[in-house]
Amino acid sequence: MLATEILRVYFIMPFPGSQQSDTIGWAYFIEKYKWLLRLIGILLVIGPALKIYKSRKPWPIILLTLPILFYFFVFGVFNFKFQADKIFYQPEHKNFAGINSNTIDTNKLIIGIDINGQARAYPIQIIGYHHQIKDTVGGVPVMVTYCTVCRTGRVYSPLVDGKAENFRLVGMDHFNAMFEDKTTDSWWQQATGIAVAGPLKGKSLSEIPSRQYSLAAWMKLHPNSTILQPDSLFQSDYDDLAKFDKGNVKSRLEKRDSASWKMKSWVIGVKAGGQDKAYDWNDLVKERLIQDSIGSMAVALILENDTASFHVFNRTVQGSRLFFRADPAVPFLTDTNTRSQWTPEGICISGPLKDSKLEPLQAYQEFWHSWKQFHPLTTTYKNP
Repeated sequence: MLATEILRVYFIMPFPGSQQSDTIGWAYFIEKYKWLLRLIGILLVIGPALKIYKSRKPWPIILLTLPILFYFFVFGVFNFKFQADKIFYQPEHKNFAGINSNTIDTNKLIIGIDINGQARAYPIQIIGYHHQIKDTVGGVPVMVTYCTVCRTGRVYSPLVDGKAENFRLVGMDHFNAMFEDKTTDSWWQQATGIAVAGPLKGKSLSEIPSRQYSLAAWMKLHPNSTILQPDSLFQSDYDDLAKFDKGNVKSRLEKRDSASWKMKSWVIGVKAGGQDKAYDWNDLVKERLIQDSIGSMAVALILENDTASFHVFNRTVQGSRLFFRADPAVPFLTDTNTRSQWTPEGICISGPLKDSKLEPLQAYQEFWHSWKQFHPLTTTYKNP
């Protein structure tokens, strides 16, 4: 009975040693059959317990009562305190403000999405606590998610087999947030959108393109965007993540390692050309522009002057691979092919390619341990 209560939570929460092994199958089995396991435990205990209580012998009764009380203590703690959705709650009020009435510091990092002409920004400090925000943008239902332990921001469609689904935070898998759908009780990884346990195991949520920028950089591109505002009921929880953007939080699970290629080092993960590749954040900060190839695709990584907002583009335009040159003294890039000038946002502002746009690629800033865990075939970029 104690094992049922402890292990069903231990396997899917960040307890010492719980996240290094593939224990989701065991955790899901215990969760699915917890009431049966509890009943079996009660049936095994009830006969001997009644016999001891009927004997009215003080010491046997005391020695039986103490573990029973301990069980109820464990039951309460593991069911009402250590459960993920009892620690991280959904916002009571979702308030959005335009740029003129926004209260969020414009230096803060956000996850931004633009659907059918409607743009919205979700501060990481807010969604990092809630882990998910349900919303509708441009008439499309969205599920904006973030895991601070992996530093992974993802936006998904909450439609499963064409039906809008509700999800709750259920725990973690290899330090990554995991959600449970209400209809089938299947468990879904936040970093991949893949169901890893339950009837829908193997299915994937459709990902919606998103960007991680500073709020100032996002507002520059989307002046009509609305921004999610703090829910006053959770202000103290948001305060705990006040320094998360810079990686300076106290928690060892969320704190950045400023060295390169360590477990908690920051990387940019890119999926392109049918392959996955990771780029060291320190290299990007130093170079500001990285040009590379992933599989058959030529890519460019560009860091804006705020050293927080980044872009990843396919640098092939009109069938030609462009090569760029950056000059710190000017706010644009120049391609050496045509000498056209480009903004960091991938828009050509002068030259033979004027009005052309670079194709943006989905890319993520996250901890190295997360990217390599969920992209085991990834390659890494080494600064030449």
